Amino acid sequence: MAEETKKQRKQISLSLIQPTSIPTLGNYLGAMKGWPSFQDEFDTVFGIADLHSITVRQDPKKLKQQTIELYALLMSVGLDPDKSILFIQSHVPQHSQLAWLLNCYTMFGELGRMTQFKDKSKQHSDNVNSGLFTYPCLMAADILLYQADVVPVGADQKQHLEITRDIAQRFNSIYGNVFTVPEAFIPKSGAKVMSLADPTRKMSKSDPNPKGTVYLTDTPSVIMKKFKSAVTDSEMCVRYADGKDGINNLMTIYSAVTGLSFDKIESDFAGKGYGDFKKAVGEAVVAELEPVQKKYNDYMNDCAYLAEQWQKGAETARKVSQRTLDKAMKKIGFLQFLK
Repeated sequence: MAEETKKQRKQISLSLIQPTSIPTLGNYLGAMKGWPSFQDEFDTVFGIADLHSITVRQDPKKLKQQTIELYALLMSVGLDPDKSILFIQSHVPQHSQLAWLLNCYTMFGELGRMTQFKDKSKQHSDNVNSGLFTYPCLMAADILLYQADVVPVGADQKQHLEITRDIAQRFNSIYGNVFTVPEAFIPKSGAKVMSLADPTRKMSKSDPNPKGTVYLTDTPSVIMKKFKSAVTDSEMCVRYADGKDGINNLMTIYSAVTGLSFDKIESDFAGKGYGDFKKAVGEAVVAELEPVQKKYNDYMNDCAYLAEQWQKGAETARKVSQRTLDKAMKKIGFLQFLK
């Protein structure tokens, strides 16, 4: 019976997102749109990684407001607090506590090789703090606390998952089977969305050109304006091909929100100009985001309900994560605190 129960157990999936800005259309189509379906396939854990965000100086009022807005958006895209653990990282002190323990099982050289540390050190040369250096240990704690089996990752996060696996395996080799060693999970679908202003670069929250990024809370008129100004080319033919980065990007977005194939898109817009196509893409995105934005506005008008949900999420996250933390501390040899 025990073996049968073990086989029937769903794998645990964990995803965290930083509240450093409102998510973009790229975040939504690349990852967030698919997250609700994880709730049926996995035991899901979703968190707002506000502790991670302070490796770069944040405006306190803005950080607080963006955390609230992001929690509302996660619920608006379909994450259900009754199906998932949906929490705010700083509400769960076990993350910081395990991160310190893992610092002591992570080698200096490993952290020094992390490309994100190198990149951010260049971007923020006036604030190369120790938190930026030990960031991977906190990320490892995030994952290992919940015994996550899988972590959905993009190409830019694979190195962080690899060091998490190394830390877990090192700890387990010393103390026995304490942590689940997580695997990378590549979602079945997810569009890679590029900047509307520079389609050779990924759409980013930090794009200095405001025309390049569509945010999930942009109004329909703003969305339409951004798509109408999207960079294309001089060929005036809607087709997917090398050298047509702008049109390729618009076709990718249009396909992601309508479900139409590239061949069908090319057929539908044969003989039509780029103006018609940009308008159609903008309208499709507005229609896609309309129900998300409606729910978001409803949640933002009921902050008491939001607070109730993140409180519930934190309580559940603390309970689950404390079991792992207690086990790790006991293995190391700390005197157990009797509750």
